[in-house]
Amino acid sequence: MTDPAREIENLIYTYAERIDLGDLEGVAELFAHGRVATSPEATPEQTFEGRDRVLALYRGSTRIYDDGIPHTKHVTTNSIIEVDTAAGTASARSYYTVLQQVEGLPLQPIISGRYHDSFRRIDGRWWFDTRILFVDLVGDLARHLLYELG
Repeated sequence: MTDPAREIENLIYTYAERIDLGDLEGVAELFAHGRVATSPEATPEQTFEGRDRVLALYRGSTRIYDDGIPHTKHVTTNSIIEVDTAAGTASARSYYTVLQQVEGLPLQPIISGRYHDSFRRIDGRWWFDTRILFVDLVGDLARHLLYELG
């Protein structure tokens, strides 16, 4: 039997891997049974639920270059994972730092903050339930986001 905390940790890392590969469809699939809230105070309009809405969020916000990738590395660290195996639920708090390098922008951190995630097990598989994004530090996002972070 696999360790639920490890499965959840792998899910967190899969998100980073998929977004850095420009696989926005794959990112959205992780939230097929969940939602992304763009901040702790997110309104219903700033909360994207289900695969299609999450895909729309990432397509509308992530700059993908001609080679199909965003030229980022999402580094996720300091994950604290708590699992309630009997209930089939879990939570995690993690730090993220996004690095980027593109023409005209040397390799540098462009944003960092925290994820507060909840998870649930459905038919034996762990899924994201809710991801809340906290932005703590902001650098040059002009070559990563399709909008200005306000």
